[in-house]
Amino acid sequence: MSEVAPLISDLAIILIIAGIVTVIFKWLKQPVILGYIVAGIMAGPSVSLVPTVSDPANIKIWADIGVIFLLFAMGLDFSFKKLINVGITAIVATVTIVCGMMFIGYTAGNAMGFSHMSSIFLGGMLSMSSTAIVFKAFNDMGLLQQKFTGIVLGILVIEDLVAVVMMVVLSTLAVGKHFEGKEMLESILKLAAFLIFWSTLGIYLIPTLLKKIRRFTSNEILLITSLGLCLGMVMIATKAGFSAALGAFVMGSLLAETVEAEKIVHIVQPVKDLFASIFFVSVGMMIDPAMMWEYAVPILILTLLVLSGQVLFGSFGVLLSGQPLKIAIQSGFSLTQVGEFAFIIASLGVSLNVTDKYLYPVIVAVSVITTFLTPYMIRLSEPAYRFIDIHMPESLKDYLVHYTSGAMTVKHQGTWHKLIRSMLVSVTLYLVVCVFFITLYFSYVHPLIRKSLPGMEGNLLGFIIIFLVISPFLWAIIMKRNNSTEFRKLWTDNKFNRGPLVSIVLVKILICTIIMMSIITHLFNVALGAGLVVSSIIIAVIYFSKRIKKRSLTIERQFMANFQGTDGNVLSTESDTGSTLGSNIPFKELHLADFTVSPDSIYVGRTLKESSLRTLFQINVISITRGEKRLDIPQGEEHLYPYDKVTVVGTDRQLESFRTSMEQKKVERNGNGTSSQDEMEIGQFPVEGGSPLIGKTIREADISDSIIIGIERSTVNIMNPDPDTIFKENDTVWIVGKRKIIKGLNKD
Repeated sequence: MSEVAPLISDLAIILIIAGIVTVIFKWLKQPVILGYIVAGIMAGPSVSLVPTVSDPANIKIWADIGVIFLLFAMGLDFSFKKLINVGITAIVATVTIVCGMMFIGYTAGNAMGFSHMSSIFLGGMLSMSSTAIVFKAFNDMGLLQQKFTGIVLGILVIEDLVAVVMMVVLSTLAVGKHFEGKEMLESILKLAAFLIFWSTLGIYLIPTLLKKIRRFTSNEILLITSLGLCLGMVMIATKAGFSAALGAFVMGSLLAETVEAEKIVHIVQPVKDLFASIFFVSVGMMIDPAMMWEYAVPILILTLLVLSGQVLFGSFGVLLSGQPLKIAIQSGFSLTQVGEFAFIIASLGVSLNVTDKYLYPVIVAVSVITTFLTPYMIRLSEPAYRFIDIHMPESLKDYLVHYTSGAMTVKHQGTWHKLIRSMLVSVTLYLVVCVFFITLYFSYVHPLIRKSLPGMEGNLLGFIIIFLVISPFLWAIIMKRNNSTEFRKLWTDNKFNRGPLVSIVLVKILICTIIMMSIITHLFNVALGAGLVVSSIIIAVIYFSKRIKKRSLTIERQFMANFQGTDGNVLSTESDTGSTLGSNIPFKELHLADFTVSPDSIYVGRTLKESSLRTLFQINVISITRGEKRLDIPQGEEHLYPYDKVTVVGTDRQLESFRTSMEQKKVERNGNGTSSQDEMEIGQFPVEGGSPLIGKTIREADISDSIIIGIERSTVNIMNPDPDTIFKENDTVWIVGKRKIIKGLNKD
């Protein structure tokens, strides 16, 4: 007799318990995440009331996959363009949080008698919030369209990047007992190069690939392709020394820029939900009540420090970046949990044998408790804001209003600032691409060429390959933004500007010359002087070459077309919408949000004018995306159809009201919808003597909610009879309709 594998029996235990507990929590109107954690406690080794998981190691693997798919889904929802929009806020807030929580963690560790190294690691653990848990909480609570959630998710992404660097720094400290600035700089540059290169390459290739194969794809093929790309980027990220979560997020962000983004989100959702539930159950399984009791005091102290510290530093950091007080407080209250990176950092300390043994179970307990409290802290943010707003001195309130208003208009920079910033972005982008290709060639391609073609011929072939690949990017480094509006304005406005402008161009030429010279001297072993002369000539050829210019512009156009993807031009809340909004609207709270029209929505088939969205919710429809096409500033006669992506502008309160209305189904509006359980079927009924149908036509019989598809007679069978066909005695009528209608006709 065959036995069930432990993996299957363990999954059965987890999913059955999780299903029962989450239904109870949903009935109690509690967050589903908490239900998963409670289910994990029940399925874990510490509770014997129900069957216990026999092999936690297998569940750990499934939980890791859950984290990957959660981050992949987050990337699909939070594209690079959204990250750019909240970039400054996220960076300022992250630096504030990490520095503040590192200090609190280190100080608390020393005060509780932890070792010096354990205290340092503790600070790192407490500074990392959980991307997976916050995203899931926002999703379950229906908050993803609110303004502060975009900022919070941006902070979490930056924190994940900081965590990668932090692990390198902590490893260096643990091994060498001192700080190595070189290793930290190398890790930061490596991370930046990885993100820029794969983002650039992905935006150029992936949308183009999906467009090419679109006519061959079904939901099944698109699901397999998307998950394959996700796991492929996970593999690349881990091979490069980064986390699997980072790789999953990057690929999700890249796919978010494609025309298939909405479809991918829809088909990936069930897979993500399954594995994510296992992840949250596994978090609950790590709870050991006996251990929590033994270290109750440190756990309680650290939990309070995380809750208060994240609220304080998170709110202050977001406020410092120029966001309003309400957004800052909502953001701070959302970050009050210890994330999955804390487990990784704790495991690192254990593997290096530099932290106290009890630190890992303590941080796990703190993580579970703070995870449990996360939904309640998010709900508490608005009452906390109202309390602070009421009791705040008017002078401080006025100062904050002026401060945030000033910060929001900083973007009106001088012409020089705009030019320098745009040049730095383009030069950095193309420079990273060049360096990455050169490194890739010398690491993998060059050794293969040297084996089959040694000597000068192999080196010459290698130079030609490198030149063909990087020459369009070198041209872009030199020429990009040299003919921009800012450059021409500075050139014509004041002749004293021409010297600095020429100097900037010369610096860009020098950068390209150094790149080319390093390649030539490495391949051909020539003197620096000769290499400089040859490199200068080659750069001059690139500068004046029309063919290279054409290639460079073609690559850039293709990249930008793919980057715009389904969104096209990035819209801003500073569009000319002010005249259409009420005078009492808090304009600083306005932001854009996307909603997908469900097939069951009450708005399907209605025009915008009939929907009265502006009157009912005080929101404005900015665009409607339907498939690959986008309609900007739609007119009132435009209809809404299933799966339309509607971009609207409004405040959090207005958007929440609209979201609730969007979730209403048609059956709630007209009351005559049909349950999907009342299936249609094929049936038949006889026309017996005395039937009221005898002598009537099909049209006159008016049999509702059904179709007559055939009539059997003794002499002839009639398929798809004409509406004027007359019923006769002893006819057998074939009909398609609801079961209860067919039964009623048979009784008659």
